[in-house]
Amino acid sequence: MGKKDASATALPVDQYRKQIGKQDYKKTKSVLKATRLKAEAKKNSSGFRDAFLVIVAIVFFVLCVYAFFYLNLSTEINLDVDVD
Repeated sequence: MGKKDASATALPVDQYRKQIGKQDYKKTKSVLKATRLKAEAKKNSSGFRDAFLVIVAIVFFVLCVYAFFYLNLSTEINLDVDVD
């Protein structure tokens, strides 16, 4: 019936995946090793980057709180002065 005919033809997505797989086999071992080492180095360096971003976020938050209180207190002091 219709199901047997539909399963006999390969989907374009499957053909595309096979083509990509064939291209990957064409690469030399040195290229694959370099790609793997680059990916591992990128993954390992993310710990330092994450810690740096957390520290920057905390400093930014503290500076925002400081600026908020500084601006509020400075306007209150100026309002207390008489112009007499």
